[in-house]
Amino acid sequence: MASSKEYLDFILEQLSELDDVSYRAMMGEYILYYRGKVVGGIYDDRFLVKPVKAALALMPHAERELAYDGGKEMLLVDDVDNREFLRELVDAMYAELPATKKKK
Repeated sequence: MASSKEYLDFILEQLSELDDVSYRAMMGEYILYYRGKVVGGIYDDRFLVKPVKAALALMPHAERELAYDGGKEMLLVDDVDNREFLRELVDAMYAELPATKKKK
């Protein structure tokens, strides 16, 4: 099942207080970037983020889910209606995220 553009737009609106949030469509899903680093994505209308220490600290009971078959476990963000929490989460994760690799 592909994610809807409406759900992507909702998450982007929730993150609108952050500078430089972007996305890239990929096979019916959306990869989310913050200041050029991959934070997570929208998969099957679920907001999933990388399981870095900051995310685990802010969401200690978050469910671990697979974005797709064969993918790595990610954390399900279930409090998507809380704009302040989402801003804090993504901002806190930034320092721990690896730099995006440049294509050759």
